[in-house]
Amino acid sequence: MQTSIDQARWYDRIWASFIFFTRLPFWRLHQPPKECYKTVVEHWPLTGWLTGGLMAATLWVGSMYLPYMVAVLLAIVVRLLVTGALHEDGLADFLDGFGGGGSDRDRILTIMKDSHIGTYGVIGLLLYHLLLAATLLSLTPVMAALTILAASPYARMVTAQLIMMMPYARHEEEAKAKTVYRKMDWRAGVGLAIQGLLPMGLYLWYTGLPWEMVIFIPCVAMYFLYLLIWNRLRGYTGDCCGAVCLLVELTVYLVVCAL
Repeated sequence: MQTSIDQARWYDRIWASFIFFTRLPFWRLHQPPKECYKTVVEHWPLTGWLTGGLMAATLWVGSMYLPYMVAVLLAIVVRLLVTGALHEDGLADFLDGFGGGGSDRDRILTIMKDSHIGTYGVIGLLLYHLLLAATLLSLTPVMAALTILAASPYARMVTAQLIMMMPYARHEEEAKAKTVYRKMDWRAGVGLAIQGLLPMGLYLWYTGLPWEMVIFIPCVAMYFLYLLIWNRLRGYTGDCCGAVCLLVELTVYLVVCAL
């Protein structure tokens, strides 16, 4: 199986990532081999270029014709539609599991796999979106759009490190997507870094913000989330990845607002 993944064409892997992480009908144009879905995290930041770009464009163009608050809300709605609320679903399950499961690993995993949303998930999603909207509203439309373009790929690049730092917490047949991401080799790691750091580097160069703060603090947030996940589960799940991605991205917005 490993050999077949390595022999898969590079564009099949990228195509699989866009099919997996978005709800746009890429599958109608081309269906890559099933093995390619084990490598989707390696191109996760690249999907952030697309979803972040659509969100940023909606915000920027919308602000020209609509009240800024309406443009921000429309931008959030566009991201939810494009991604199918995939990461938001992960955040809700993560909060329900870790909030209601205590320190019982099996109970946490059971709650996270339950399709029903609980109190922690509802309150968490509400607070998350309030903070997201508030941070974007505190920036000018141009600055908000540029920050989205940089933060979306960067957060995915940072979050992808989870699969290198710990094993999968369940068995593959128990995974919601029936897929367990493979560990990345050095070539995949370099590609991942380029996808995530290139937009962020251009953003920091253009805005002149202190790169130490914008780069470092979201990594600290990811590390503390990693410790929480490791201490409770001794491994990651897809829900954990989605939750960490959104929280790291939100941390970028909070840091930019503070600066």
